[in-house]
Amino acid sequence: MSDTSWRVKFFGFRRAGECQTVRVAVWLVMALLAVETSASFSRAGGRAGQADSSKTPVVVQPGAPGKPGKTLPAATHATLPPRSPADVAFMQGMIMHHSQAIEMTALIASHTENKDLRLLGARISSSQNDEIKFMKRWLAARGEKLSMATEQMPGMYMAHDAMPLMPGMLSPAQMEALRSAAGAEFDRLFLSGMIQHHKGALTMVKELFDTAGAGQDAEIFNFATDADNSQRAEIRIMETMLENKTKEEKR
Repeated sequence: MSDTSWRVKFFGFRRAGECQTVRVAVWLVMALLAVETSASFSRAGGRAGQADSSKTPVVVQPGAPGKPGKTLPAATHATLPPRSPADVAFMQGMIMHHSQAIEMTALIASHTENKDLRLLGARISSSQNDEIKFMKRWLAARGEKLSMATEQMPGMYMAHDAMPLMPGMLSPAQMEALRSAAGAEFDRLFLSGMIQHHKGALTMVKELFDTAGAGQDAEIFNFATDADNSQRAEIRIMETMLENKTKEEKR
């Protein structure tokens, strides 16, 4: 190999090595810049978070339609809306009302093999159990008792054994007849009894909304409205089931 040729190749290798070194150096500089930028953002974010946490929260009360809002003192705390005695009596009475419905559905498993009735009973039991929990929380949050005095709710009457009954609730005699029945007879008594029971709940909702100043609490209003809608739907289902059962028996 000539001296000139060797020098050309050596120079080529040298230039390639220098280029590689430059690329590595550039890569290291970029990496260091990225780390420093990330750290800067973190420090800035931390300072911003610290600044935000030190600010006093602003409480704004929305104004009436077309009116501006109003800034309230930072010490302002939310309060529960005023309640009517009828609201409290409604919730207490509906707990009692729902409890009997759950007692009725508990008989289904041992008294009938009707699959449609079992599905309906499971639906009623589940929804009314959840509603009882809600009503108890509502009353407890307001320092109210979970049960009511017998004279509080309009439409309530006393059975012969002094058990208070809300509108539509089954009497002790009706409950005993239901416990003693089985099969098709149980199905008929359950459906007719639960229709009566649900219609009583509709009466309770109507009496609530017919009472001046009652049903204004948003939770009460939503609960009572939902209960009215769901129980009307279940009444239609049970009336159809009862009608079909009556037709079958006549055949």
